[in-house]
Amino acid sequence: MIIYLHGFDSTSPGNHEKVLQLKFIDDDVRFINYSTLHPKHDMQHLLKEVDKAIQQSDDPSPVICGVGLGGYWSERIGFLCGIKQVIFNPNLHPEENMHGKIDRPEEYEDIATKCVTQFRTKNQGRCLVILSRNDEFLDNLKTMSELSDYYDIIWDDEQSHKFKKISHHLKAVNAFKCDQ
Repeated sequence: MIIYLHGFDSTSPGNHEKVLQLKFIDDDVRFINYSTLHPKHDMQHLLKEVDKAIQQSDDPSPVICGVGLGGYWSERIGFLCGIKQVIFNPNLHPEENMHGKIDRPEEYEDIATKCVTQFRTKNQGRCLVILSRNDEFLDNLKTMSELSDYYDIIWDDEQSHKFKKISHHLKAVNAFKCDQ
């Protein structure tokens, strides 16, 4: 099973395309929608929905996957639910770069302080990070610097922030998913 979390733009047709591409790895791809506007509510909702999906599945190696803001949530929710994560161009600091787009960006700071201390150390090796060199929204060199001590990083030379085409990375995602 692959759980897919969209980025800030939940209505983008690219979400459907990514779900279809992920189906080449696993027929059971579950799209979980969340508001993106209310971080504390989103976290509670995502924890509940991801836990429910895990309980309903008999997959011994489920994975949660997200792009942008979905990558932010996939890393945290996946860690808290005990499953591997694959994150594309994760927005690691929405509290800094989403002012004016969400109601309470400061809630992300509160979430960070309430999450398990040093969670990336405890999550080491359980997340695969795929970054585009052409991300027009995030500084992925900064993202790499923040995550490379904990997770493997794969660079993409073609995709933009929304990562419309993930097919080049499906083999790596599948290997990561199936590696026990």
